[in-house]
Parts: sequence; structure tokens; C-alpha cells
Amino acid sequence: MRTFTVAALFAASILALAPVASAQNLEVIKERKSLLKEMGKATKAPGDMLKGATPFDLAAVKAALAKYQENAPKIAKLFPDDSKTGGETEALPALWENKDDVTKRFEKLAADAKAAEASITDEFTFMDEFPKVVGNCGACHKKYRKDDK
Repeated sequence: MRTFTVAALFAASILALAPVASAQNLEVIKERKSLLKEMGKATKAPGDMLKGATPFDLAAVKAALAKYQENAPKIAKLFPDDSKTGGETEALPALWENKDDVTKRFEKLAADAKAAEASITDEFTFMDEFPKVVGNCGACHKKYRKDDK
């Protein structure tokens, strides 16, 4: 009987800890999703400019580039193994098989955004340089993110 009681207490303690581990995972997922959404929001105005839907606004372009430089290095660190599932993550399993590549892609995004910030001075340089920066996003989404459609 004593063995049963010890085993039952052990099992109960494991179950009690499960929500804590899960909550940590959800916090990481929530943080990376928030940072990615910030970058998406910052991309809206320049994206509309690229389509010709809104007039060129250098300040909005610079703000987007600054947001990429700020968030990309943070996001690169937010893919621990214990955040593969849950929290409505859109990350594909391939991401965890290629974490070095993912980290390098976020580093490249930040570096390309910094270079573009220095080279974009008008609408013409924007049209040439900005697609190169956001191309980083699309390439990563294609390989490591679930398709929304």
C-alpha cells in the first residue's frame, strides 16, 4: 500500500507541474508571435507603397526597417525546443530541424534592414531596396510557416 501511495503522489506531482511547463511554452510562442505581428504591422504601409496604393513616405519606410532591426534578433532566440506546439503556433516542424538556418535568416533580415536604411533615400531607392528586405520574410514563411490558405 505504501508503494502505491508514493507512486500516486509522484504521478500527481508530475501532473501538477505539466501546466507550468506548458505555460512557459505558451509565453515564448506568445512573445514571438507578438514581435512578428509588430513587424507585419510595420510592413503594411511600405507594402501599400510598393503596390502604388499609397504615396511614398520615407518615415514609414524607416520605421519598418527599424522595427525589423529591433525585432529580428529577439525572435531568433524564441524557438526553444519546448515551444514546437501549442499557442496556435504556425511554425512548421522543419524549423526545429534547421534552427541554425532560421537564426541566420533573422540575422540576415536585420543586416539587410540596416543596409537598406542607409541606402533608401527616395521612392526610387525604396522600390529597388525594400523588396530585397521583405524577401527575407517571404522566404522564411515559405519554408518554416504553415500556409494560412
